[in-house]
Amino acid sequence: MSPTLKQRPPFRAEHLGSLLRPDDLLDIRHKIDKGEKGLEKDLKAVEETAIKEIVKTQIDLGFHPISDGEYCRHMFWGTFFPGLDGFEEITNPEVEMFRNYVPDIGAFLEAGHKPGETVICTGKIKHVGSTYVDQWNHLKNLLPKDRQHEAKLTLAAPNWYHLRYRTGRAYPKDVYSNDEDYFADIAAAYRAELKILYDNGLRNAQFDDPNLAYFCSEKMLAGFKADGEDADKLLDSYIKLYNDCLRDRPADMHVGVHLCRGNFVGSRHFSEGGYDAIASKLFRDLNVDTYYLEYDTPRAGGFEPLKQLPKGKSAILGLITSKFPKLEDLAEMKKRVYQAAELVAEGSGETKEEALSRLGVSPQCGFASHSDGNAVKREDMINKLTLVRKLANEIWPNQP
Repeated sequence: MSPTLKQRPPFRAEHLGSLLRPDDLLDIRHKIDKGEKGLEKDLKAVEETAIKEIVKTQIDLGFHPISDGEYCRHMFWGTFFPGLDGFEEITNPEVEMFRNYVPDIGAFLEAGHKPGETVICTGKIKHVGSTYVDQWNHLKNLLPKDRQHEAKLTLAAPNWYHLRYRTGRAYPKDVYSNDEDYFADIAAAYRAELKILYDNGLRNAQFDDPNLAYFCSEKMLAGFKADGEDADKLLDSYIKLYNDCLRDRPADMHVGVHLCRGNFVGSRHFSEGGYDAIASKLFRDLNVDTYYLEYDTPRAGGFEPLKQLPKGKSAILGLITSKFPKLEDLAEMKKRVYQAAELVAEGSGETKEEALSRLGVSPQCGFASHSDGNAVKREDMINKLTLVRKLANEIWPNQP
């Protein structure tokens, strides 16, 4: 049976959550990072002003899935894992614990850098309080009540601190004897988190998951093969992990997952490869409503995998790059959306118009997955978001 299609959210014009920070916010964060003391109160005031301004900017540009720009975070995933019992942030971890063929890890090691910090499991995992709910409530309270259900909160992927570690290094063997037991407690923590967020009014959640896109990387898959490990089986376990995280979510909670191939400081990406290798499992087995898909360059492949998108699910096409300032051609972007719709229709047996009703457009990723941001300026970001909104208006007039 096909899943029930959710609409509004998702919207025709979307963005992926992270937005460029203003200079005063970056300045005070850099001072704190360098060890200056007594700035926490000032930081909170600057954050609140910046969030209020970026919320107004999004509304003025005609967007409905309003975010806080991730302005209270250093990295896009926030502090969910360090906030759990059983996880600890460490500095200067030993290089041998990492899978050096996971794209982001490999990119740093090949450049002569070793990871400066990471989060590891040190004990039994338990949810002991939300690190997201205060961010959500602050955002929610900046919006009128009739728009609060539209606002978006981005979440860390549940597999985030598993893929990067070699087998046997993701958790202590005297705490968890296998991945299944480890994943069960991760899923329980996410169910607790999602319930808290739902009870506080969240209805639009987006997981940010480069790891799933990494399974499109031939280089990473070759690394697994050389290690004698089964990448397909691991992908299956991650999909089951997601589904266990989401098994209790209420019917009126929209959940999407965003896949990208890296979006680090200076607009750096980490991997390449189309969705072909994972499309069937991704679109058919993962129990989410919407897929936010990177499609701004050939490194993400073509639209053929969208034939696997079943009725009842939506795809947001990330056609507009957030990495560089040059604006895409509107006519060419419209053409690409219609090409995608034709393939969705071919795979599902729908008309092109029916397929179009399950699509939207967005930048391919956020503008500041790392707080320092991409190689674009605020004006560039505004121009990109304006183009997204204009593209959506041309294809789906009078739809949010």
